Amino acid sequence: QVQLVESGGGLVQPGGSLRLSCAASGSISGISGMGWYRQAPGKQCEWIARITSGDSTNYADSVKGRFTISRDNAKNTVYLQMNSLKSEDTAVYYCTGTIRSASVWRNYWGQGTQVTVSS
Repeated sequence: QVQLVESGGGLVQPGGSLRLSCAASGSISGISGMGWYRQAPGKQCEWIARITSGDSTNYADSVKGRFTISRDNAKNTVYLQMNSLKSEDTAVYYCTGTIRSASVWRNYWGQGTQVTVSS
């Protein structure tokens, strides 16, 4: 059983920062790419960032220059540093990971963490 658990969400004022964490746990024998998505109320789920096992990163235009994705392989954890937050960043943020467990690779999703940007 593999789980991804996000943390670090909350309420922040416009222009502020938050750091999200997502820890993978369970019977894990390998982790490949990891990433973050978000879903705002009434909108479709949006991909925002990914990081490969070799630490290459990609970002959606909407967050480029403001958000930074990183990972700690020793802790099976991926992070999302979010700076210069805007009201339109308000959403539930989900992490994903391509993880090997019992010799099978598959994609896993976390349960989500709420980020609210408001004054």
